[in-house]
Amino acid sequence: MEQNHQQPSAAFIGASWSALLIGITAFIIGLWNADMQLNEKGYYFTVLMFGLFAAISVQKAVRDQMEGIPVTNLYYGIAWFATILSIILLVVGLWNADLLRSEKGFYAMAFVLSMFSAIAVQKNTRDMRDVEKEDAG
Repeated sequence: MEQNHQQPSAAFIGASWSALLIGITAFIIGLWNADMQLNEKGYYFTVLMFGLFAAISVQKAVRDQMEGIPVTNLYYGIAWFATILSIILLVVGLWNADLLRSEKGFYAMAFVLSMFSAIAVQKNTRDMRDVEKEDAG
């Protein structure tokens, strides 16, 4: 299936990368300054990294399927499961955390911003690669 890919705008690329860096940085600075035990900080950091990887995996699997690249149902299912699981782990952790509601909201919003922007950055990277391949071919 022949597709004509369009290069994402510089503004969208910049906004996506900025949102990703702001979300991750804010989350990590929040952890650094938090009055938590190190194991709690490690839990939240791991959930963030797990969520980012899972969200990118879902985006890649969906895009591969759209482009006719084979994706096993097992991988597709695991990618979705991991994404949903990372969100559940964050919610359960925050629900049970001894934090102010404003702090819980901060971590939730930084997490969501990071997840969404990771998907956008992955999409932009893939779109730019496809445009480069079309220009070369």
